[in-house]
Amino acid sequence: MHTNAIPYTPVDRDAVARVAFASLRGMKLGLAHRLLEHLPDEKTFFTATASQLSAMLGFSTKLLDSDLRESTLKKAREELHFTTASGIKPLYFTDQDFPERLQQCDDAPVLLYTLGHCDLNFHRSIAIVGTRHATPYGIGFVNRLVDDIAETLPGTLIISGLAYGIDITAHKAALRTGLPTAGVLAHGLSTIYPSAHRQIAADMVHGGGMLITEYPHDAPVHRGNFLARNRIIAALADCTIVVESAEKGGALVTAGIAQSYDRDVFALPGRTSDPYSKGCNRLIAGNSAALIQNADDLMTAMGWMQEKSVQGIQKEIFTVYTEKEQEIIDFLSTNGEGHINTMAIALNTPMHKLMARLVDMEFKGYIANYPGGRYRLA
Repeated sequence: MHTNAIPYTPVDRDAVARVAFASLRGMKLGLAHRLLEHLPDEKTFFTATASQLSAMLGFSTKLLDSDLRESTLKKAREELHFTTASGIKPLYFTDQDFPERLQQCDDAPVLLYTLGHCDLNFHRSIAIVGTRHATPYGIGFVNRLVDDIAETLPGTLIISGLAYGIDITAHKAALRTGLPTAGVLAHGLSTIYPSAHRQIAADMVHGGGMLITEYPHDAPVHRGNFLARNRIIAALADCTIVVESAEKGGALVTAGIAQSYDRDVFALPGRTSDPYSKGCNRLIAGNSAALIQNADDLMTAMGWMQEKSVQGIQKEIFTVYTEKEQEIIDFLSTNGEGHINTMAIALNTPMHKLMARLVDMEFKGYIANYPGGRYRLA
């Protein structure tokens, strides 16, 4: 989106090291965690000698080549120069506002480039995906669904891929109803693909939405990147809704990835004779997706009906908690919600003991369990 020459902007060395570290070939969240268990910080990876790194890591790899590391640093400086001047915000996996849902996925990117402003950690997030050849049936369903979500669950984040068909319909519906919407791109932020969606992308950036990519600004459109970006769409969402798909297609890939992340998958059924309902019907028939016909189906399955009601689960006014229960209540009150892994670390509690305590508190009606191992006060 930005092609003109831009003035030089100084960048932070730590930030350069993080961007360079994230751009190493094959770098994903799981690998980053394993490497940083043996390194004091990312800068060390680029300042230590190859032999020092090999000793610290316990193995040797081509990534330790000094010339390769220096060229990676150079590209990272150039990238940060561009992003700083262009209003693009890199989100590194140790940043406070890095998406918590991505932290649960070992194959997630270590760094995201974002343009715009929305809360990627909002406690309700829905991915809506489907065919590029959307029919009036699918388009009508998306519009009704998003209308109902906006009315009953305001603030819900709508995620898709800015592609033709169902994707762009979901983004437009979110903009129309005032819901935040994030588009995950398969290329750098210097361009928008397809170009016909430039204005929608601009509306998202300036209207409480966001563009997201794992690729540097000048990364071109590449066919293989579209399937890779589908994992980010699935990982950012509590659930994925497939609205129209042929027997093969990217939306079915996204659904499969969402399943592998233990996220809920829904599919809109259609007539057996409709070519763009065959993929959805197959997901439902194979128990790979739950059937969805309206927003109530979604809210019931996701446990969001209690948010729709005025009271939800009533809590006793003078509930007396045990000391350990109070620790969990305090954590959830402060943070809004918590993932079981995060709470185990923060509360210094063994996982099996925490799990038993959470189940007991859920049974008592103190807390509610949400997809992806997350908990909130009931």
